[in-house]
Amino acid sequence: MPLEVEHSKKPPTVNNEARVCFVTLGCKVNQTESEAVAQLFREAKYQVVGASEEADVVVVNTCTVTNMGDSKSRRVIRRMIREHPESVVVVMGCYAQTAPGEVLGIEGVDLVLGTQDRMKMLEWIEQVKTERKPQNAVHEIWNAEEFEELPQLSEEHRTRALIKIQEGCNQFCTYCIIPFARGPLRSRLPENALAEARRLIEAGYPEIVLTGIHTGYYGQDLGEELGVEWNLARLVRELVKLPGLCRLRLSSIEPMEYTPKLIECISSSVKVCPHLHMPLQSGSDRILKRMNRPYTLKEYRSLLERLRQRIPELAITTDIIAGFPGETEDDHVSTLEFVRSCGFSGVNVFPYSKRKGTPAADYPDQVPKQLKEQRVKELLLVARASQDEFVRRFTGRPVEVLIEWIDPKGFAIGHTPHYIQVQIPVNEHGKLYKAGQFVTVILEEHHLKQSSN
Repeated sequence: MPLEVEHSKKPPTVNNEARVCFVTLGCKVNQTESEAVAQLFREAKYQVVGASEEADVVVVNTCTVTNMGDSKSRRVIRRMIREHPESVVVVMGCYAQTAPGEVLGIEGVDLVLGTQDRMKMLEWIEQVKTERKPQNAVHEIWNAEEFEELPQLSEEHRTRALIKIQEGCNQFCTYCIIPFARGPLRSRLPENALAEARRLIEAGYPEIVLTGIHTGYYGQDLGEELGVEWNLARLVRELVKLPGLCRLRLSSIEPMEYTPKLIECISSSVKVCPHLHMPLQSGSDRILKRMNRPYTLKEYRSLLERLRQRIPELAITTDIIAGFPGETEDDHVSTLEFVRSCGFSGVNVFPYSKRKGTPAADYPDQVPKQLKEQRVKELLLVARASQDEFVRRFTGRPVEVLIEWIDPKGFAIGHTPHYIQVQIPVNEHGKLYKAGQFVTVILEEHHLKQSSN
């Protein structure tokens, strides 16, 4: 039964003029889900407004990837409660899923939903209003069996449209709480993913990004249900056949998920962007094993070589965790050397953060904060040098840029297929650029800015 706590706030009556605002923390999956839930409210005749405007309902979509994510989520929840004292406050997302009691303990929270049952949000809001008590609608995540279809967007505010194709993770890296927040692997039915892609293409979106929690394992749970084998490679092959699709970009894919079929379909279509995000996490085999990462440095390097043989000038971005418990100076030096040797086009560096509920949080050999910060700085220097070297290859060459937004300083900002971020004067050479437009430019060094995934 949902936990109920006495509550004195009287939410406003919902009518055709009702307003809702969203605050979203965390990853692209969260962004996609917030936009889908916003569409659910639009279909119920709500007006979606900015977070600083008056609203009948406030939805905070939380992150829990680190303890800092939890802390930031709590701060944002409290701030929105202060700024919207008469609103119904709904908290959803990963932090809400893993710690619903903590969230409901924040005075002013009306509804906690987690990462499931978002389609029932309006029903729960009505129950909160009727009973005038906050509600905990979070259920055991490991009971989830199917991918939750959320409303398809009628309004997509980015030039690059995100399509979520997969939910959940069964990997259980020792530092990661996400399996406990997102549950087991669940894949979206291919006909639904393809239908959304067709609609977005017809609406004029030039680039589609496939996203999920464990994207590369798409389809593993669909075989028996559909009677045929579906996997990420097959979905990509079907997507690139769609008339009108200009670019297809893949979000993060784990090293062990690059099957020969996936490499073949990525390399054989000009529509698939030559940019892949492949998390490494450490350049030490000993630490990788401690992290429960199912590959060695030799296997990772071999994969890089196979990919680059098939896709010349492939851009590969990655993630590194600095200061994982038990990481010695030798491990750190090994990571620096390995990252330096890989030629990454971008590296996201994170200091290890204890995450309550994960094995690594209880390891006795935690690395001191000051040492972690120093290692982050050293890794960032190597990362920047690698990034600059990659971008330098394209200086003086013509590249295609998809303009995504116009900044207040008068620059058109966009990305090349290799995910190099480029800024172009809006009125350069008498041309007026706008979002959604493809332009071919000659890269000049002072116009270059590399963007991480």
